[in-house]
Amino acid sequence: MGVEFKQLSFTYGKQQILDEISCNLRPGCLHAVLGVNGAGKSTLIKLLAGLLYPTSGAILLGEEHLEKLSLNQRAHRIAYVPQQQHVSDLIVFDYLLLGRKPHRCWRSVHEDDTRVFAMLKKLDLSHLSQRPLHQLSGGELQKIALARAFIQEPKVLLLDEPTSSLDLKNQLEVMEIIAEETSARNLTTIITVHDVNLALRFAEHFILMKDRNILVAGGLEVMTAPHLSQLYKLPLQLYFHEGRLQVTPS
Repeated sequence: MGVEFKQLSFTYGKQQILDEISCNLRPGCLHAVLGVNGAGKSTLIKLLAGLLYPTSGAILLGEEHLEKLSLNQRAHRIAYVPQQQHVSDLIVFDYLLLGRKPHRCWRSVHEDDTRVFAMLKKLDLSHLSQRPLHQLSGGELQKIALARAFIQEPKVLLLDEPTSSLDLKNQLEVMEIIAEETSARNLTTIITVHDVNLALRFAEHFILMKDRNILVAGGLEVMTAPHLSQLYKLPLQLYFHEGRLQVTPS
């Protein structure tokens, strides 16, 4: 299921946050949203999740208008993982079962349990199944949040800075999980990220946001030194290292 937003605007009070932005995002692809703080990245993610309502414009999931979908219909289509996870006394297994809530009926209880066990095993997290959330490390908590999103079986995955508080090892592991599941499940995955090199390593499509608008969007061809230097107001240069495109200050 692809995602398209057309002439999307959002105003908070008297402040214009987004100004008539448009983009078409295809499934089976990891889309990275880049920009400085205050560029509107998180606002865009929350609009696509239906947590905020646009001042004007339209958001389409496939052929369906987001605003016309019920909460349950949205939960069948969209999984949203915020930047900060809510930590409680819930054990991991019960927390993951909540991801099945949009699909649950009395006949599906055993099947849902099986799905949770399978996801924990797939992500090598089985040893955490009976651990309370508040006892998890930052990396473990983020992986569990991703596991819950995948268990929800969405068509669209929205992630707001999922690596922001993680060490390098966990950043790479989390991004590898996201990229692998995006491909395997044919998800439309949209992720906000500050680390340009992390985006270059894993994403296929890039949305560069600046001054309430989209500066440019596209594949690797838009990730040029002029575009990135303009985006971050900093002289940057691009180079290849072991076959990977990387960015560094000039």
